Amino acid sequence: MPKSQEILKERYQLQSQLGLNSGRQTWLAKDLEANGELVVVKLLTFGGDVQWEDLKLFEREAQVLKQLNHSRIPKYRDYFAINDRSLWFGLVQEHIQGASLKDLLVQGQKFTEPQVEDIVIETLEILIYLHGLNPPVLHRDIKPSNLIWSDRQEIYLVDFGAVQDKASAEGKTFTVVGTYGYAPMEQYGGRSVPASDLYGLGATAIHLLTGISPAELPQDDELNIQFRDRCGASPQLLDWVQKMTAPSVKRRFTSAREAIDALYEDDVQVAKSKSLPKASNHQIKIPQPSTSRVEIWRFPKKFVVTIPSSVISGKLVSLLIAISVLLAIIPLAFVVSKVNILTAIAICLFAIYFAYFQVLKSFTTIFFSIDLSDRICRLNKKAFGWQHYVQKFGIYQLEYIYASMSNKTNGSVAIQTNNSRIMLGDNKLTELETAWLAQEIQDWLKNAQ
Repeated sequence: MPKSQEILKERYQLQSQLGLNSGRQTWLAKDLEANGELVVVKLLTFGGDVQWEDLKLFEREAQVLKQLNHSRIPKYRDYFAINDRSLWFGLVQEHIQGASLKDLLVQGQKFTEPQVEDIVIETLEILIYLHGLNPPVLHRDIKPSNLIWSDRQEIYLVDFGAVQDKASAEGKTFTVVGTYGYAPMEQYGGRSVPASDLYGLGATAIHLLTGISPAELPQDDELNIQFRDRCGASPQLLDWVQKMTAPSVKRRFTSAREAIDALYEDDVQVAKSKSLPKASNHQIKIPQPSTSRVEIWRFPKKFVVTIPSSVISGKLVSLLIAISVLLAIIPLAFVVSKVNILTAIAICLFAIYFAYFQVLKSFTTIFFSIDLSDRICRLNKKAFGWQHYVQKFGIYQLEYIYASMSNKTNGSVAIQTNNSRIMLGDNKLTELETAWLAQEIQDWLKNAQ
């Protein structure tokens, strides 16, 4: 029985046990040949409860992982055998820093609708890759414990122990794999298809939205999981999840691409239906002011705005001159009046910081885009070739867009999401520019296909 700090194959030093099942262990380990880099070592002991079918699945997992190349699937590192009283087989993979969705649920974490959408979209992107291979690779065990939410808020798909490639399945006997509540009926009959993985993902979404395992939820006479009354998600998302978990394969989406496209269409429809109070009140088309330097590009699937850096104004020049004079006077005042040196330094630092902030703001170019292809809005700010601000959010998070004036001459376009307000323009825009730009964004969203 392997123990903590034991070194396997003169290379992998076991650190802590991550999982323990009959005949199986999962360890966090250090790769001593890679400067102590952390890896995950899965061990299977042959004999006892572990039979030939288990070993064949374990070896298949290693072979499939060796062929996969996706940024959200932990990379295969090594496969080995140890014959020390018991016969052990080991599989080594890249370690992802984070926690499984199951662990987060056990800890009591509540997932918001935007978070659930992000999770299913990222998982669908992985499935598009797997199902698009030749032959297609089916995971067959998608559930919260096999989805890792990394410290960077990215989803990784792990545990390919139930994996099947369609070529190897033709004409062979089958082993029942999957987890009750997350595996569809056809999988128990050995007839897994790409839509079987969609069922597992839909069941996972139900668990995240309700906090209850789908195995513990009631079913109607047609075996549909009854979950809609247990969560407050939008009707569009609930309908989508219902289709993902349809008992009949024919009633589900046929592919991960179709599922993600359907979710995207729902996002666009939601964004179109939002009330946009101030911008929507304009009945007359507002022209772009002749003096405006704002540029917009309209494409079928993308809308882009560029707000260039400010022209050097008299106000900025006057401010910089005043700060320069202040910085020159402070040392002299220190000598003459013996002002406390810490006070003088603090004043100088504040003046420098204030000047830096004003210069950075004036020389910042703002880029904003709405991309229907990946359902993301992005806001980037650059100055002197340096990107000093990045923000992104889902199209489905849009609530409304309107012109917002900080004073009589300076304003921004306010983009209200379900959890924050983004000010587009940094108060560089005139009143007419804010009204024009808000209307342009709103009109493009309404006409988006």
